[in-house]
Amino acid sequence: MRAAATVSAQQGGNWPRLLADRLGDITATWQESAEVCTDIAWRARTAGKGALPLLGTGHLPHADAPVVARALRHIQLTALRYDFRCRRIEALLDTLPARTRDELDCYTRALWAFALLGQSRTGGYPLMEQVLDEAGPHAKTVHVLLHGLWLGHGLPGREEAMLRLVDMPVLAGDPIARFRAAAAHRRQGNYRPALKAIETPSTSSHPNRPTYAPTSSVNDA
Repeated sequence: MRAAATVSAQQGGNWPRLLADRLGDITATWQESAEVCTDIAWRARTAGKGALPLLGTGHLPHADAPVVARALRHIQLTALRYDFRCRRIEALLDTLPARTRDELDCYTRALWAFALLGQSRTGGYPLMEQVLDEAGPHAKTVHVLLHGLWLGHGLPGREEAMLRLVDMPVLAGDPIARFRAAAAHRRQGNYRPALKAIETPSTSSHPNRPTYAPTSSVNDA
């Protein structure tokens, strides 16, 4: 599945649809969809074959099969997350009927919380807590929330919330989580813990990892 989508991206094919259809064929859970879509969306982006030229940004992609529709949504919103387009994520989700928004899977709601937190909106906190209560130990979901907090400069309680997420067992030893922890400690003026957070050697911190994020913020639609 991953290999087929990667090859399709390299050849200029419609890899988001191919990947979504494959996930539909196996009736993937939201966790499985999030894992695969997050990774492939990043690899395609770094190869210059990102999802947004194929899926657009004007509306959420549609498919008759719920699993396929969910996967396409994961791919599109994740691609927007990698571009820091917080307002566009929020705008797309705001177009959904209230009942549909209430039925969104945890990963999509995590991306919604990311969009709010990334704009320094305290309204992202209740959604974040709801996602944490329901998602269980799912690293990709926690990373999305942590990324939103990291972007949310001036957000009340930001550093405390970041450190709480970093301390979750599911992120134990994760190099990106340590990077976020260091940023939170520095912001609090706690420089020794900040240094300690990034002192541990790691061979897995690499810009091609899907949890990597550039250090600038672009929130325009």
